[in-house]
Formats: sequence, C-alpha cells, structure tokens
Amino acid sequence: MTAAPHAARLRLRLAVTGRVQGVWYRGAAAEEARRLGVDGWVRNRADGSVEVLVEGPPDAVQALVAWCRTGPPAARVREVGTVSEPVGADLVGFHIRS
Repeated sequence: MTAAPHAARLRLRLAVTGRVQGVWYRGAAAEEARRLGVDGWVRNRADGSVEVLVEGPPDAVQALVAWCRTGPPAARVREVGTVSEPVGADLVGFHIRS
C-alpha cells in the first residue's frame, strides 16, 4: 500500500508579531523558505504583523518556524503564533504577497 501523496507534509499558518515590518522580514523569510524547500507565501498584515503560510516536510516547516522566531537582523520578533491547517495541493514555490 502506498502512502497518501501529502502524508509526509505539514501546513502551518504563522502570525509573527513585533518589529517585523520595514525590516526586510518578508524577503528574508522567502529566501529561507526557498533554501529549506518549502511551499507557501508571506505577507504584511494591516495590524503590523507578518503572516506566513508554509507547507512541506515537517522538519523543514519546523525549521522555518524556528527561523521566524528570530527573523532577519533588524527584526525584533515578539511572538510567533502557529495554527495547523489541512495539507492542500494549491501551494507551489514560495512567494511574497502584498
């Protein structure tokens, strides 16, 4: 019996708060996500936070979450909230959204 195609994948939605806008957080997060080989996107929110949707192998997703807790050098991350979501087939590559 073959495993389901998404069985070894994890999808999380992150809410990153602190000084995370205007410090190249999105660009650095996208670079790190691509380096880790995960799919998804990152965008600024109107409330000053950054939202990240990430999907991929659990170890790589958790590595991006760990990176998000610090971010790029100019960022001052206060908190990273995570919510698990169902894995889908709609994410290809990692993009910055406006």
